Order: sequence, then structure tokens, then C-alpha cells
Amino acid sequence: MTQPEHQRLLIIDFGSQVTQLIARRLRELNVFSEILPFNKVTDETLREMAPQAVILSGGPASVTETGSPRAPQALFDMGVPVLGICYGQQTMMEQLGGKVESGHHREFGRAYVEPAEGHGKDGIFSGLFDSGREEVWMSHGDRVTRLAPGFAVIGTSPNAPYAIVGDAERQFYAVQFHPEVHHTPNGKRLLENFVRLAGFTGDWTMGAYRDEAIRKIREQVGDEKVICGLSGGVDSSVAAVLIHEAIGDQLTCVFVDHGLLRQGEAEEVVSMFRDTYNIPLIHADESELFLSALEGVSDPEVKRKTIGKLFIDVFQKHAAAVGGAKFLAQGTLYPDVIESVSFAGGPSVTIKSHHNVGGLPEKMGLKLVEPLRELFKDEVRALGRELGLPEKFIGRHPFPGPGLAIRCPGEITREKLEILRRADAVYIDQIRRHGLYDEIWQAFVAILPVRTVGVMGDGRTYDFACALRAVTSVDGMTADYYPFSHAFLGETATRIINEVKGINRVTYDITSKPPGTIEWE
Repeated sequence: MTQPEHQRLLIIDFGSQVTQLIARRLRELNVFSEILPFNKVTDETLREMAPQAVILSGGPASVTETGSPRAPQALFDMGVPVLGICYGQQTMMEQLGGKVESGHHREFGRAYVEPAEGHGKDGIFSGLFDSGREEVWMSHGDRVTRLAPGFAVIGTSPNAPYAIVGDAERQFYAVQFHPEVHHTPNGKRLLENFVRLAGFTGDWTMGAYRDEAIRKIREQVGDEKVICGLSGGVDSSVAAVLIHEAIGDQLTCVFVDHGLLRQGEAEEVVSMFRDTYNIPLIHADESELFLSALEGVSDPEVKRKTIGKLFIDVFQKHAAAVGGAKFLAQGTLYPDVIESVSFAGGPSVTIKSHHNVGGLPEKMGLKLVEPLRELFKDEVRALGRELGLPEKFIGRHPFPGPGLAIRCPGEITREKLEILRRADAVYIDQIRRHGLYDEIWQAFVAILPVRTVGVMGDGRTYDFACALRAVTSVDGMTADYYPFSHAFLGETATRIINEVKGINRVTYDITSKPPGTIEWE
């Protein structure tokens, strides 16, 4: 294992859906971190990685159950600072001689932690408890009932008497709540205090990530050729430019027009890459192949897997055409991964397949290069700026690889896709006209699998209904609907109905994530 030049923090993943948010907070502090599932961390792994500190994540299991996950016992003899979060706190206490029990008051949601008597505002407390207590986010069914030897209570809440505990001599700390989520307002400060106590100087930047990614790409690829699946979105574009910087003309981009693109999408993407970057580009019009295969398909998982398989078929065909490429590059991001499978093979729960993750056949004949796999969308944009991509392209809203297929619930038809393209173009034009585009994370129209009765002029209509979707988000893992004014929604609905033949009813989706996802399928 090649050691990076920067300091490294290891996050041991016990299956929490928000483990990657720990890494995200650390990156904001310019601390490099690597996530590994608990069952992949051995004594040898710890020796090879030689982390400067370790964080134990939350998770869905109970330490009271036989065979539940544990941290390597050798971790606690390494002499490095350790922070346990939620389940991480519980397994730390259990492994070091404390006690955890079930059957106490379950706690999910907002809570308030107060400092224990005798603890000041230095060390892990620095900058906290200025108002006397801290708002935190709890999510636990078990709780610690006896501390391990050497630990003291640092903070308490009404339902978690050991909300914050620590052994200052060994620099072991543990919290029952989740400091990594936005619902713990000063959680980032607590993490900052921990990494400062661990001696981190904040030597990791997006420039450092770029250099490390380029090194890894060169190590993985060697002298082989690579094709990159270019979807036209920010992710695949940044991946393409990064990989081209690493291996030059060994890379050929394949832009697949699957017939599920937005209005004018193909022309815009092809023009940018051919005019701005000297990267070989194949424009593959495969719309008939995809649309024929999707005819009559209504199940969203079947759609995604069908599209994923066809993408690979197309890439394999063009890999042969460019002289036997051995690698397929994709713009897969971490939110794609965590919703499809647990990060790095850990124990978290599958939400849905993604065309470039869960939809990949097991034996595809090409090895994957996914240099953005550990990044969130805003980090990809920062990397894009580091690579010099045009700002107007970096700032584009996310567009999924399966394209309009997942914005067309129910059966896909060419008629519905054309109606959807026109409606989406009007909607985005409205958002731009009102100066709202950059305030919104993602906006799109979904055409609904129902027809409704309407009146236009003196005649009866029986056309499709559509739903407008616009969300704000920081990282794509959670999202809130954008609070458009009624005047904007009314004006937009009028334009869509007047300008798009085939739609006679417009609705606005006000579902947050969770419980919904951003896309409809």
C-alpha cells in the first residue's frame, strides 16, 4: 500500500447511512480520511495504514447481540487518538471493559447535552457550550450503562447520561450522538477539536486530492487504454478531464445518446468537449437501441438495470473499436454508491440501484476506473474548478445517467419523452429568467403516468399531468424542496400548459429527502 504524503485518518464503518458525512466534515477541515468497513480492518491493515487517528462510526446493529461488529482490539493499543460515534461509542465501551444495555429509553431526534460538572471549555470542549448546552442529534436504541476503566463523563443529556465520555490520558473520546449531521449545529467544531488534539495540521486540499487521484489512475491503468462513459453531466465531465490529465491520449470518451437526454443536450456536450478539450470523443447515437429495449418497461429497477446493461454493451463495442481498451471510466459519486451498496462493501442498507453502480453486470469484460467515487457533488465541482472546467458547466444541475427514463414513471414512450423534454426546457427557462438557477441544487419535470381532463378554449382535453421538482441540498444525501412563490408556480404552469402540447395539469412536488429521493425513480 503506497503511503500518501499527507496525514491520514481512518474511519471504521459499522454501517451507518451517514458515515460518509464524517469524511465530508473532515475534508472541510482539510483532513484526509479513508473509510473502511469494520470487517476489512485487520491488525495488518492498521499497521500498513498507520493512521494518525481513528473514528468509529455509528451503525444499525446492537453490541448486545452475539456476533455484532467490533473494532480490531489492536486499535486500542496503537497509541493514537480514537473517537467513537453512537455505535462506535458502544463498542468502544464494551471492548474496553464497560457495559452497554438494551431496553432503555430509545432516542431518535433532537436532544440537548450539558457539560458534566468539573469540565471546562478546553480540549474536546473548546468553543462549545457557550450557551450552557449543545443541541445534538440522537439515533440510538441501546445505551452505555457503565463506563470502561479510565473514562470520565464529559457531557450528559436527559436520556443519555454518558452522552460524551473521554479518557484524556489515552485520547479516547466517545459520543452517543451524531456530530457529523447538520442537525448537530456545532458537531463540526467537536470533530475539529478532535483532529486538532490528534495533531492534524489540515494538509489535505482539493489540489492534493487531484494529485493523489492522478497517481492512483496511473497506477491502476498503466499503459492500457481507457474509455470514459460521458453522460454530459458534471460528474462524468470532471472524471474525463481528470483522467485525461493523468493518462493523455490513452483515454477516449464515448458520449452515448440513449434517446433519454434533455433538449439540446447532445449538441452542447459534444461542442464543449470538441471545442474546449483535445480529448478524443466518439458520439454514439444509440437511441433506437435503448428505446426499443425499454418499450413496455415500467418497473424503475428494471429500467435502471436495462440501461446499465446497454451502456456496458455499447462501451464494450467501442472499446474494441479504439484498439482494445481494458478500462471503463465513470463519474460515479458517493451518493450513488451508498444508495446502491454500502461504501467499500460495508453493512449499510441498499436504497436503490444506480445505472453505473448496482446496474452493472458482474462479468462486464472491462475494469472500472471511478476516480470520484469518494466525493460529493460539491466536491466534484471544486475539483472541476481545480481542473479549469468552465464555470457555466460546473454549475449545471445534476442529471442522472438513466436520463429522462427515471423522470417518466410508468411505461416510456417516444411521445411522452418529447412532451417531457419540452416541459423541462420551459421550466428551466423560467428558473433562469427569475435568477433562481444557482440557488437550486436540482430542478426537473416528471411526466406522470396518468391523463387528466381539462378545458382549453371551449374544448375538452385529456392529456398528461406533470410534476415540477426543485430541491436545495448541500451534499445530495438530504434535500428540501425549494420554496417557490405561488406567483412563480402559477406563471410556470401557465407557460407549460400553453407551450407544451400534451400537458394540461401541473403540480409541484414538496417532498423532502428523506422520506423521498430527489429523483422520482
